[in-house]
Amino acid sequence: MECSTWRSVSITLFTILSFVGSGYSQQAQRYSFLNQAAEAPITSYYDYIIIGGGTAGCPLAATLSHNYKVLLLERGDSPYSNKNVSNLMNFPDTLADTSPTSAAQRFVSEDGVINSRARVLGGGSCLNAGFYTRASPNYVREAGWDGRLANESYEWVEKVVVFEPTMPKWQTALRNGLLEVGITPFNGFTYDHEFGTKIGGTIFDGDGNRHTAADLLEYANPEGLNVLLHARVSRILFKIKGRVRPKAYGVIFWDQYGKRHKAYLNQGADNEIIISAGALGSPQLLMMSGVGPRDQLEALNISVVLDQPMVGQGMSDNPMNAIFVPSPNPVATTLIQVVGITKFGCFIEGASGSNFIISGSNFTGGTPGRNFGMFSPQTGQLATVPPKERTPEAIARAVEAMNSLEESHFQGGFILEKIRGPISTGYLKLKNRNIDDNPSVTFNYFKEPIDLERCIRGIQTIERIIKSPGFSNFTYSDVQMGTLLNISTRFPVNTLPRSNEDTRSPEQYCRDTVMTIWHYHGGCQVGQVVDLDYKVFGTDALRVVDGSTFRFSPGTNPQATVMMLGRYMGVRIQNERLARQWAARET
Repeated sequence: MECSTWRSVSITLFTILSFVGSGYSQQAQRYSFLNQAAEAPITSYYDYIIIGGGTAGCPLAATLSHNYKVLLLERGDSPYSNKNVSNLMNFPDTLADTSPTSAAQRFVSEDGVINSRARVLGGGSCLNAGFYTRASPNYVREAGWDGRLANESYEWVEKVVVFEPTMPKWQTALRNGLLEVGITPFNGFTYDHEFGTKIGGTIFDGDGNRHTAADLLEYANPEGLNVLLHARVSRILFKIKGRVRPKAYGVIFWDQYGKRHKAYLNQGADNEIIISAGALGSPQLLMMSGVGPRDQLEALNISVVLDQPMVGQGMSDNPMNAIFVPSPNPVATTLIQVVGITKFGCFIEGASGSNFIISGSNFTGGTPGRNFGMFSPQTGQLATVPPKERTPEAIARAVEAMNSLEESHFQGGFILEKIRGPISTGYLKLKNRNIDDNPSVTFNYFKEPIDLERCIRGIQTIERIIKSPGFSNFTYSDVQMGTLLNISTRFPVNTLPRSNEDTRSPEQYCRDTVMTIWHYHGGCQVGQVVDLDYKVFGTDALRVVDGSTFRFSPGTNPQATVMMLGRYMGVRIQNERLARQWAARET
């Protein structure tokens, strides 16, 4: 019976059907300092202007507001009124929503991999799978951070937004499988990054409500902070005449009705503009403001403030590959809860379940339909279609075919591997002068052989986990790895002839099914664009504080460290400024 059931499933099953999901707090939280950009005066003045109310910008603004007048400019809306963001089960709808007001703005890299960037207060913490884990001590040291302050900053975040997950049977089986194949020791429940297998934190509470960086604004001083939603910053203003170095002194932003506003820094040598617009938004805004490679800027008739050829360089995205494992037994819906941290440069995680597939919406027609999480065709992940041919029409055909399948065909889970680093890098370029448009970005997945080698070892490790005794209750005993690889690369689309090959090599599988896990970074790297204090080289009164400054992605999942960095730099900026003021008084 098991064998025949497995054959039935294998005939009709194809990938991209599970869920590494998200959600968000249903609490209709409102802050007194949360306002619409249209309500702002045409001209205003602040001590700090922070561009981007995302994973770093929110904790940074909350911290600085206790001693200074802070303006936080967010181009998106509040997460608290968005049901797609607020609850775990609505996760797929956010990434599937390609409307102009969606919390997720879709982009396609020049590599052809479909991706998303956040457009909501709270940033990427409103869209991700919720897994929370710190960077390793080595990462902290190499970044030049003070270890004690970094730990205190992590704890500051964890008090508000992090929870210990429950462990359903599928996740327990994955944990057992990881340990049985040698990813040891078992480190239990911990936020720390250590070799072996562990249970990490989650930003979903016990009711499935998401808690994000926006929740960290509860730490803010309401009298010191103004948060403007739908505030699209198009340019940073610089003083150049009579100066050796250009000095940032204000910004131009537009409200949702197309009205222009200006915000300036108050008088004072220590007042600053801080960009926290993310790995795409921060280098894009620098270039739009005249700080970047001269040839690119002049080609778009952008006045060059500072020729800085490293802006937009060092872009990386951690490649992810996943294998769907059909289960003979019912499987609960779970997010990423367990991770295997290997010594060969790969992280193994998993997500399971099928009950979410009956929810969701078809954003083209408005009728209810199935949605399959981060691996779904709605998010553009069509494995057998060349990335640059993953058209809306191909996606629509895949969605229609998947909606016709029985729920039993989706019973199981995905085991995925993500590459540490990665070593391969690319670059970002402007397409035009419209700040609302995505820039062009190339990640060069698997350009460096070591990244491909790590992926191959990750796929081989997943095969061993699937065959391990600890995972046996959630896989068919007669299933072959080659069959699973083929299942995980088939989709009901007709843009490519089907291969008659029944097995695929791990190397080919890595290349054919590469996806994003939304951990892209770089473009304003420390040592290239900013110094160890995150000040932009060659300018005054300007910093970048977010994931665009990273050379490598921290830990297994970066959100903990990005939130930590916002708090960390807020404390450092505040303490150093206060120290200078005390020193000046004593003299």
